[in-house]
Amino acid sequence: MMKLELKSAELPEVDPTLETNLRKARLSDVDQIFELIKYWAEQGFMLVRSRSQLYENIRDFYVVEDVEGHIVGTVALHVLWADLAEIRSLAVHPARQGQGLGRWLVLASEREARDLHVPKVFTFTLQDGFFRKLGYQDIPREDLPPKVWVECADCPFQDNCHEIPLIKHLSGVNGKGSV
Repeated sequence: MMKLELKSAELPEVDPTLETNLRKARLSDVDQIFELIKYWAEQGFMLVRSRSQLYENIRDFYVVEDVEGHIVGTVALHVLWADLAEIRSLAVHPARQGQGLGRWLVLASEREARDLHVPKVFTFTLQDGFFRKLGYQDIPREDLPPKVWVECADCPFQDNCHEIPLIKHLSGVNGKGSV
């Protein structure tokens, strides 16, 4: 039987002092988003996303791009229902950690959720301290609707998940629902 081996993620060297711009992702960003997410997945901090998943959901994504055209951060806001969206695939280039880019990405996603009148956003994360500083709170897994578990069926960690579910109720947004 032939063993399939995936090539390790290759991140470009980036200058941590360059100016950056936050914007919605474009199709031409998929390869860089893929490599950034894959890098952190290989470190055990997040789940990898296939290129196919990225293309299908590109409208969900924001990126932070430096002036040399390198994607140095990404996040997705995935709307699940009228009252609930997920913050997912948050990744920042290791050379740009600690500069507030992750916060910037999450706040942009929250702003979009507010614009869409989605009153609650949640995340599954291993970086719960980061999200708690942004006002996210614990929520029991069983309090989340079944719709959020669809992707869990394909997850290699399904039976041994260590991700922490957190939720944030967005101020100034009224919605319907049970979460």
